[in-house]
Amino acid sequence: MRILVDENSAVQLVAVLSHILPKHKIDHVTLIGWSGKKDIPLLADAAGKGYDVFLTRDGRQLENPDETKAIMRAGIHHVRYTQTVGGVIGVGLSMGAIAAAMPLIMKELEAAESQRLIRISRLDHNPAARFEMIDPRKAKPKYWRP
Repeated sequence: MRILVDENSAVQLVAVLSHILPKHKIDHVTLIGWSGKKDIPLLADAAGKGYDVFLTRDGRQLENPDETKAIMRAGIHHVRYTQTVGGVIGVGLSMGAIAAAMPLIMKELEAAESQRLIRISRLDHNPAARFEMIDPRKAKPKYWRP
């Protein structure tokens, strides 16, 4: 399958997705010379060039009737995610969520008989929800034997 990553997403996603989805062709809007192209013609052009999946950070496309119609007409799978935290941390969280979800999503899309709309859930920006850190000097775990 061919995946087109929208220009509102980090171009570095191409390398990440290419690594974890080696059977698929990954392009970024900016790398194929489509920067600045509005969503409606972009979706039509993506479908016309044989893309199967459109990955975007633009969660509002499905709230806009014209863009929703363009997605429907394009017939390609629409995968969206949100980035609720800015900067490097936000990009890292988004890329982590996408990297974790896309292999599973692609497996489902390969078996899908028609267009799918997918929303990738985000990784939590609260560190306590992502990892646990222990200072063994203050809270010695049972397994800790210096």
